[in-house]
Amino acid sequence: MIDLHYWPTPNGHKITLFLEEAGLEYRVHPVDIGAGDQFKPEFLAISPNNKMPAIVDDAPADGGPPISVFESGAILLYLANKTGRFFADDLRGRIEVSQWLNWQMAGLGPMTGQYGHFHVYAPEPIPYARDRYAREAARLLGVLDKRLADREFVAGVHYSIADMACYPWIDPYEKAPMDLSGLPHLRRWREAIAARPATVRAYAVAEQHRVQREMTEEMRRNLFGTPSGAA
Repeated sequence: MIDLHYWPTPNGHKITLFLEEAGLEYRVHPVDIGAGDQFKPEFLAISPNNKMPAIVDDAPADGGPPISVFESGAILLYLANKTGRFFADDLRGRIEVSQWLNWQMAGLGPMTGQYGHFHVYAPEPIPYARDRYAREAARLLGVLDKRLADREFVAGVHYSIADMACYPWIDPYEKAPMDLSGLPHLRRWREAIAARPATVRAYAVAEQHRVQREMTEEMRRNLFGTPSGAA
């Protein structure tokens, strides 16, 4: 049994995508990041950076006590190694998956996240920040489109944790849609993943936990560390 500490964000989706694809039994423990659940001592015990997702595996491969893992990329690697799935069997294949997983963790996720912050969540518009992150997010999408021009999936012919990491970060903000019209290979890949039954199930989990509410000062502090008294 995998205990998944989760909230319906792109990083959270990565882990449900894997768990649903692999058919692993898991329990969802909601971590309401707007309400500040990520700062509770019991969560910090398994995720000291106060970020979700995190998992606890009560049946690790070594037969020892439960293992906790935080950081979405580390979780994907752990689950891939645990199950022997969605990685690669050979050295070169594992390098391909690993480098594109790290590309997402270091580039696509953070830059798209900053795009979303300044276009959706910032209390006031900052033109320089909006332009800077819009251009960088678009550049990274272009890199991915070029990568997919001659292969079915990010790391080659097989669906992998690199795809699971990248997919949720493609145009994730309804209030600030990104222009994907000039990225045909990325759109083809995205549509193929969206149609996978496990993807449908993973996003159904998200809908079960999604909360619609107005942004308050307390939520802003919990999500972004906004100083007390800021708008």
